[in-house]
Amino acid sequence: MANLKTLRNRIASVKSTQKITSAMKMIAATKLRRAQAAAEEGRPYADGMERMLGGLLASMPSLDNAPKLLAGTGSDGKHLILVVTGDRGLCGAFNSNVVRETKRRIIDLQHQGKQVRLLIVGRKGADALRREYSSLIVDVIEQAMRYGAKFDPARELGRRLNTLYQEGEFDVCTVIYNTFRSAISQVVTARQIIPFPREDVPVAAAGGEAPMEGAAYEMEPDEEELLAELLPANLSMQIFRALSESYASEQGARMTAMDNATRNAGDMINRLTLTYNRSRQAAITTELIEIISGANAIA
Repeated sequence: MANLKTLRNRIASVKSTQKITSAMKMIAATKLRRAQAAAEEGRPYADGMERMLGGLLASMPSLDNAPKLLAGTGSDGKHLILVVTGDRGLCGAFNSNVVRETKRRIIDLQHQGKQVRLLIVGRKGADALRREYSSLIVDVIEQAMRYGAKFDPARELGRRLNTLYQEGEFDVCTVIYNTFRSAISQVVTARQIIPFPREDVPVAAAGGEAPMEGAAYEMEPDEEELLAELLPANLSMQIFRALSESYASEQGARMTAMDNATRNAGDMINRLTLTYNRSRQAAITTELIEIISGANAIA
């Protein structure tokens, strides 16, 4: 049995840890409220952008003169996976779930003979994937969501992906991230963002309407010029959706993990306190027995 000093030190250590986890839980809860609102408010814009592109696409007689972001390269031999994780840990399985899905997709694509490359947002995802797939990593972007999900980093990342795509560095780009459902539920999502997924449109989003089949559109300017402007904007919007959903998911996962850690610390303190009291009582009883025995021996 541990001595009393060791037990006191352990109780003090666990209490200090409990204060830290409790503070982190409150901070994550505060950030979560803003992040959840931003993620939920951004969904209609991302869905609306896709519906608008779907309606424009449905009105086009052919894709002969369509931009490369829509028509594709005519091949799918080179895949780029945009992995969105966090820069910090202590958020349960938030990062590991994305890493697990990324590894599964890498293995599937490589078995099909595809060339795979990784562009990673977040230090934790890079650290986990670097152990096995360091040769596939194009770049790691850290601190992109240090102050929350902002549109400027998404726009810059969209421009970079578009440049790489136009230079022929990849044929298909898929983003993998956590979609926020609630503080205790985050769903790993894989979404193709380059080229524009034509098979998914027209799609009716929640509360919206799908483009009408056979609807007549008058374009000014023409479809090609509109698509040249809308497709890069949609790319940035879809990346921003991934960042905002991921940031909200991270705060929800961290709040839940820190709440569990705080509860576990409280249970451990109770057990250690009980052990400490029993040890102290046993020590006092032993001392009393020794005193009584000494007194009886003298008498």
